[in-house]
Amino acid sequence: MNKLQGKVALITGGNSGIGYATAELFLAEGAEVIITGRNAAALQEAVRQLGPQASSLVSNADDISQLRTLAGQVGRPIDVLFINAGVGLFAPFEQMTEADFDANMDINFKGAFFTIQSLLPLLNDGASVILNTSINAHIGMAGASAYAASKAALLTLARNLSQELLPRRIRVNAISPGPVATPLFGKMGLPEEAVQQIAAGIQAQIPLGRFGQPEEIAKAALFFAADDSSFVLGAELIVDGGMATL
Repeated sequence: MNKLQGKVALITGGNSGIGYATAELFLAEGAEVIITGRNAAALQEAVRQLGPQASSLVSNADDISQLRTLAGQVGRPIDVLFINAGVGLFAPFEQMTEADFDANMDINFKGAFFTIQSLLPLLNDGASVILNTSINAHIGMAGASAYAASKAALLTLARNLSQELLPRRIRVNAISPGPVATPLFGKMGLPEEAVQQIAAGIQAQIPLGRFGQPEEIAKAALFFAADDSSFVLGAELIVDGGMATL
């Protein structure tokens, strides 16, 4: 307990799913937590449930103008930055539209890149930056080409930023979750029946026979956020029930 006592953590996309579960865990470990997202009402409800050590800021990950003003809104030093906001727009390669391609890249990679750039002046020396990627960066999956590419880009960003930020001892690491039971599956732009069919097919490929839970990914984020990982940088932790490794 209290692994993050006295630290300030910012979590993008923190009002639901993995982001919310991570906010809960970070708070339980003593941190002050700032969550961001695009929906003000959802953020307010999340903060109400999280309690007085949590606060929120409206920030859209695909709006560069908002990202450039984010540091001014935060206005205080940050010890942990969890880049979690993301979207998954899937389609067969020949049916992928430019708009959906851009959304995958703009939110998952470009938004992550410029969120870190904006907040870099606020990051304390020795801070931890955690990127939420995906096992789709490692495996082949029909319909996932644009999404997978955006997540693979985050993995290279973790390694390159770790090298570039060595003088400040800022550690950049990545978590690559497998299928997790989060609202992301409801944002695929597909009918509910199709989503359920996809989910059943994916579950059959997971050696553990189930989807992961957001709380399980949050524990991986805690490892990278805390001093437990003080000698780890530019690394990736795959949390996928064995899907990519067995």
